[in-house]
Order: sequence, then structure tokens, then C-alpha cells
Amino acid sequence: MLAALIIVFREVIEAGLIVGIVLAATKGVHARGRWIAFGVGAGALGACVVAAFAGQIANMFSGAGQELFNASILLLAVAMLTWHNVWMAGHGREMARHMKAMGTAVSAGERSLAALAVVVGVAVLREGSEVVLFLYGIGQSTTPISMLTGGLLGLAAGAAVSALMYFGLLAIPPGKLFRTTAWLITLLAAGMASQAVLFLQNGGYLNVLTRSLWDTSWLLPDGGEGITAIIGKMLHTLVGYTAAPDGAQLIAYAATIAAILGLMRWEHARHPRRQMVPRPA
Repeated sequence: MLAALIIVFREVIEAGLIVGIVLAATKGVHARGRWIAFGVGAGALGACVVAAFAGQIANMFSGAGQELFNASILLLAVAMLTWHNVWMAGHGREMARHMKAMGTAVSAGERSLAALAVVVGVAVLREGSEVVLFLYGIGQSTTPISMLTGGLLGLAAGAAVSALMYFGLLAIPPGKLFRTTAWLITLLAAGMASQAVLFLQNGGYLNVLTRSLWDTSWLLPDGGEGITAIIGKMLHTLVGYTAAPDGAQLIAYAATIAAILGLMRWEHARHPRRQMVPRPA
């Protein structure tokens, strides 16, 4: 039971933190619940499909299909997160102005929600498929009731931690919420890009700069069991923390941040703040 609890708790936290950031980033946007619920549902369905065909995926591309698949969905998520931040850089002020005036966001905000729904779906797909595969592995050495009990407890605990993260973000003053979530999404995208590079390296598709630059796993591991490992996994999800990154991962991380910030600044410059025109007397 304990093994199932830890596995589900860890994976739910990873997906839940991403969902919490997305919910906070779209606070006040019309129909955000529908889009995000759609992403969660599609991701859960996809996770079941991936788990059901895990063997076939692993045998694709000379046994490296799983790594290529993981890298592909992570890079898709990076693209969607980048698109959201860049779009918000140009339309964020307009949305905020409409929310203050009418209590709702501009209808164009759904364009950004579509991208974030994909990100939520990818997060649930990735973590959900890992849960299914891990539970299948430990299911050989435990009873179904014990595994189900541990899984439900882990789900509840992970959801509680994710909710705390979400409400903590909502406590941030509205004027600073967009800036905070923009930075979180940028770091989230950078971490995903770094992890995609690692998957490509493990699959044999990228064989440059593979030497680890440092190793802090003795202080804060990003995997395994225990409190420090869970904290490491949370930081891994939030800011892309890796205990032993290599050169290619570090370059991908830094390049993603630079690209997102550069595109945001460019989009921001394309939509200058509108000047208030005085009404005629």
C-alpha cells in the first residue's frame, strides 16, 4: 500500500502543480474550466491508451520509442507554453482591462486556453501513464485492495498539495499574478525542454555534451523516495531542477528561457499601451 501511495502522490503532484499554475494564469478568463477539464480528461484517456500499448511503443524505433514519444510530447508542451506567454504579452493588458470593466475576459482569451488545455493534457498523459505502468509493476507483489487503498490516499494527498499551490498563487495581488505565472510558465517550459533533451539522449538520438556538470543528489535528489526526493520532484516540475544536469540540458534550459523572454518582449512592443484619450467637454 505504501509503495502505491508514494507513486500516485508523487505523480499527482507533478501534474497537479501544472494544472494549478494554468488555472492561476487564466484567472477570470471565460470558459477556462471547460477547456482545462477537457485537457485533463483527454490526458487521462491518453494515459490509459499509452499504458495499454506500452510494449508496442517501446519496440518502435529500435526499442527507443518510449524516449522519442516522451520527448515529442514534452516539446509540444514547450511550444504551447511559449505560445501562451507570448500571446499574453501582447493581450494581457487588454484582458485585464476587460475583466475590470465587465468581470469577464475578452473572447480571444480562448485562443490561449486552447494551448494551455494541450499542456494540461500532456501533463496528465505523461504522469498518468507512469502511474498506470508503475502500479502494474507493483501489482504483481501486492493485493488489489492494498494497491487501490494506497492509490486513493496518494491521489487525495497529491490533490491537497496541488490545491495549496493554486490558492497560494491566487493570494498574490492581481497586478502581480500575471507576472508571477508568466515566470512560472517560462521556467516550466525550460524544465520540459531540458527533460526532452535527456529523453533524446537516452534514446540515442542526441549524443553531444552528455557529461554531467555537477551532482547535488546527495543534498536534494530529483527522484526516488523520501521527503527530500518529493521536494526535488516538485522543484523539477516547477522550475526544471535536475540534480545532475549535463551540458546539453543546461543549454536547452537557458535557450528556452531566452527565447520565451525575447519573444514576449517582441510581442509586447508590437502592442504598446493605449493612451487614454480625454473626452471632449
